[in-house]
Amino acid sequence: MMQEEGKNIDYKSIRKIQQGDSGFKDLAVSVVCFANAQGGKLIIGIEDKNRTPLPDQKVTIEELNKTLNRLRNLTFNVGLMASDILEHPEGGQYFEITVLPSSKAIATTNDGKIFLRVGDQCHAARSEDIIRIATEKDAFQWELQLRNVSISDIPTKHITQFAQDIRLSSRVKESVKELSDNELIEHYNLTQNGQLTNLGILWLGTAQQRSRLAYPLTVQYIVYNDLEEKVRKIDWHDYALNPKELLQAIEKEAIELTYSHEFNDGLFQRKPIRFYHEKVIRELLINAFAHKSYTISGDIFIKVFTDRLEVKNPGGLLMGITKDNILHKTARRNPHIIKIFHDLNLMEGEGSGYDLMYEISSRNAKPFPTIEAEYDSVNVIQESKILDEDTVALLEYVSNHYQLSQREFIALGIISRSQKILTTQLYKQLQLPEEERLRTYVNRLLEQGLISSRGLKKGTEYLINPQLIANAKLNVKASLKVIEQHKLKALIVEELRLRPQSSIDEIHKSFGEIERKDIQKAVYELAQEGELEHSGGTKGRIYWLAKKKITEK
Repeated sequence: MMQEEGKNIDYKSIRKIQQGDSGFKDLAVSVVCFANAQGGKLIIGIEDKNRTPLPDQKVTIEELNKTLNRLRNLTFNVGLMASDILEHPEGGQYFEITVLPSSKAIATTNDGKIFLRVGDQCHAARSEDIIRIATEKDAFQWELQLRNVSISDIPTKHITQFAQDIRLSSRVKESVKELSDNELIEHYNLTQNGQLTNLGILWLGTAQQRSRLAYPLTVQYIVYNDLEEKVRKIDWHDYALNPKELLQAIEKEAIELTYSHEFNDGLFQRKPIRFYHEKVIRELLINAFAHKSYTISGDIFIKVFTDRLEVKNPGGLLMGITKDNILHKTARRNPHIIKIFHDLNLMEGEGSGYDLMYEISSRNAKPFPTIEAEYDSVNVIQESKILDEDTVALLEYVSNHYQLSQREFIALGIISRSQKILTTQLYKQLQLPEEERLRTYVNRLLEQGLISSRGLKKGTEYLINPQLIANAKLNVKASLKVIEQHKLKALIVEELRLRPQSSIDEIHKSFGEIERKDIQKAVYELAQEGELEHSGGTKGRIYWLAKKKITEK
């Protein structure tokens, strides 16, 4: 079975090498992208949609060699290796081009253009990105750089413990578990030919050996009072623990992260909700460990304030990743650390950490984590407050009675605590570029009657279905925020009967829950329909009922 296209795999039709220069130039861009990231494979002769070649497709050795030579001529600082001609089980031939990571120099096309792969997409580098790409080169390759330390120089018990943890994991294939201890640590890139890599020192070494790494894994945990004065501090600067042990030590010592809110859950019950869910804490810590740049100086800082948690790690966001697309884009600075964390069942699936944090934040009616990114650091902030207790109760009811996907829970949480939200606002919160992708978040919610919608296209509003609240038997106070347009207009008419000569701001004050833009829209429509009259200019404009409405009274 073919692997999914992603960071390290790209499928290309056989037509690419039959198109002449245009096809080869496209392939050259792909290999430059891989070389400037962490390497990868071009699989040529496989149609991306089908993951299979045409049943009667043939590839000649001349085509394979021509492809390899043309790509070498069209690129600089790129290492390429070709496979043999391969036979697909369902028929048809194809071949693979392995692209080695460019460990020092920046890879370019032969006309000097630079590209970088982010997730499964290739992006052209801007001029301001060049220095950043060069800086990241060492960071990308840090894990695999060899140290002058042999397997015999490290404690045998460290190897035994790592191998035991791997064999106990449900995420590891049986074929991997059957490897010997030494084969296992080489499989996970902790050693190469009997010598430890930087990653091997980090995971298997002694404290003294870790201290010789240029910038080893070090952490400071700091607690502040309500005046933001330091009241407690723990640091891990002795290099005694590997990443897994350090993670567990922090979770044990960070007692402030276990505190809880309590809110009413029924007539006589109080339900606790942690300031920071344990899964959110773990994802934040592992993100910091896995995406730290081990080629620049700096501790990981865990700062606990009375209203928020901040986790800051050295190393900026990778190329193509921003605070506004991090929910859907993934990139890896230290892929082999991530692989170990994943296989040891210490983290969610790769690229799903922020999805999990968003889901938990939605379920507990908390703000989504926010990201402050600098050139050389990333700070993730998670607030502790509950935005809306009714949402917590509603989402718990839904969880007990409906089978929803992670995406659907995230969307339902946003809609519930917003009470009413426009399509455009929902796009933004979900970091979605287009309406088509929004459907995977809301269609089943609409089909199951959990939410309702009104309006058209970008003017569509999503609301929690009142029947869901009734079914859940929740004592939720009705809100004018979700009032229907015709009822809002009727309220405005009655308001102007009582208080004529009122501005939009004055009308808004009478209905504080309703958003000003909704008041404004309704007033404008009433004026266009001849229901209201108003003074001249837009500034200081006041409204009153048209004569016919006064007569009707």
